[in-house]
Amino acid sequence: MARGKTAEVRHPRQTSDRYFALIRKLPLRPISSDAELDRAIAMIDRLLARGALAADEEDYLDVLSDLVEKFEDQRYPIEPVSGIDALRHLVESSGKTRATVATEAGLPESTLSELLLGRRRLNTRHIGILARHFHIDPGVFLDAAAE
Repeated sequence: MARGKTAEVRHPRQTSDRYFALIRKLPLRPISSDAELDRAIAMIDRLLARGALAADEEDYLDVLSDLVEKFEDQRYPIEPVSGIDALRHLVESSGKTRATVATEAGLPESTLSELLLGRRRLNTRHIGILARHFHIDPGVFLDAAAE
């Protein structure tokens, strides 16, 4: 420890019997199979359904969620989606015509069509309008390569 600095005093958390029961049911270890993933997700679902958890149970849930995320990221990686692909999906899944989406968003229909066909690139104005219209984060329309 460097001279002149004081160590932060941390008080140990109390560990409840319910926490140890969780550990006995499903130890916190790296997930290595789909069967283990299913058990971990079932445990997460049970804990979330309970509502209020003790601090140590919240810690268990956080660590278990991190283990699930790590396994899923490695086992089932998701390729980045382009902004135009995201826009196509949003328009198609809206159940509305391109003309209706364009009108509601406040874009010319020709602009929306050119964007969807890849003849025109999304600019910051388009991104702002479309993000507000679809009630999503503007980052959805940013391509991973452009970031």
